[in-house]
Amino acid sequence: MKNDYKSLSHIMMPKSVAIIGASDKPDKVGHVILQNYIDAGYSGKIYPVNVKNEGTIMGLKAYASVLEIKRPIDLGVIAVPAMAVPQVMEECGRAGAKGLIVVSGGFSEVGNTQLQDQLASIAKKYSMPTIGPNCLGVMDPRSRIDTMFLPTYKIDRPKIGGVSFAAQSGAVGSAVLDMIGSEGFGLARFISYGNAADVDEVDILNYLGNDKDTKVIVYYMEGVKRGREFIDVAKRVTKVKPVVISKGGVTEAGAGAAHSHTASLAGSSQAYEAVFRQFGFTIARDLKDLINYAKIFDTQPLATGKRVAILTNGGGIGVLATDALYNNGLEMAKLTKESEDSLRKMMPDTVNIRMPLDLVGDADDKRYIDALSVVGDDPNVDAIITIVLFQTPGADSRLASSIVSFASKLNKPVIGLSVGGSYTHSHKMMMENEGMPVYESPDDAAGSLAALINYSRYRKGIA
Repeated sequence: MKNDYKSLSHIMMPKSVAIIGASDKPDKVGHVILQNYIDAGYSGKIYPVNVKNEGTIMGLKAYASVLEIKRPIDLGVIAVPAMAVPQVMEECGRAGAKGLIVVSGGFSEVGNTQLQDQLASIAKKYSMPTIGPNCLGVMDPRSRIDTMFLPTYKIDRPKIGGVSFAAQSGAVGSAVLDMIGSEGFGLARFISYGNAADVDEVDILNYLGNDKDTKVIVYYMEGVKRGREFIDVAKRVTKVKPVVISKGGVTEAGAGAAHSHTASLAGSSQAYEAVFRQFGFTIARDLKDLINYAKIFDTQPLATGKRVAILTNGGGIGVLATDALYNNGLEMAKLTKESEDSLRKMMPDTVNIRMPLDLVGDADDKRYIDALSVVGDDPNVDAIITIVLFQTPGADSRLASSIVSFASKLNKPVIGLSVGGSYTHSHKMMMENEGMPVYESPDDAAGSLAALINYSRYRKGIA
């Protein structure tokens, strides 16, 4: 029997952790993992374990084996050479550990399938859900667990949020986590599961689908072992929360690389894509898409349709955004006569009342909010792209704050588009930290909005 999602809670939110392979030597994986737990401020019990135990490791009482601990162990993190892993797992099973993470490599990814099969057998024998081997493990900023053997000074740790990210590849996982750390949204859970000897894609999707802290699921995978069960879980999960997915190994060369990397059976990319689309997954073509889609799903309400209004203070960027809109299958909203009349009364003569609505280069916060108030209430508008070129005189922090405040009160998607350098970037981050996604190119903005609208249509049963 495969793992029930509830059994993964001891891995994601443990009250006690044994780190097997912990070390005082900074160049050892077990040292970095232990340091991460200490730096994160983990409040549970930490038990460093090393067969060469000398009494203490990094100031904590150390043990030569988990069998010496004699206290409850929720999670065992194993960072020892591959050949030693089965014995350590047996000891963890006998000690009553409720879940394991094996970060060690040297299994199916290098052709050592027999040793990996042994791990799976031990996990099943003791009913210990086991993530890995050949993985980074997990990170949860709420419970302050961090099994990644990557020093905190080399990779940003995201703030607490609603996006959960699962990755078969540790390298992709760490890169995307670093990207999330520099964005305006936060992380609920991170799971790097490597070779998936025991816990696999089905278990993780099932767990995150039921996790109350997870609002959006972002997934990088190279293959699925239990296709039918994956589909069954996907049909349920995508009806309650969005799943953004990037599939590695879509070319023949990429599939071969995936197999040598995590021993994954990559399979037909066309078959995967067909399944993903049928069951409401949002497909990301690259890592930038993963980030772009995650932040719009995390911050914006579902859309009722695909009619989009564009407001801008620069005519040329409005034209580019219009092209991007139609290139992504969306359409320009046509305002009602009442809206047009209202806009004519409040806008200066230099503003041409048509979409895209160019508020011209001297637009300030008052002009933007006047226009947004009319456009936002228009029944023909399903979503809004607000373009701000912060290089213009009237575009400043007051404008950024006003737009975010307006967007937070409107039950329609409102996203930003701003192109520029350091001044623009600082205002982009200000807006994103307040919950409004801002994109740096027309295609990124339109593509992300299209992803949200397409998923909204799936949720509402619209073909």
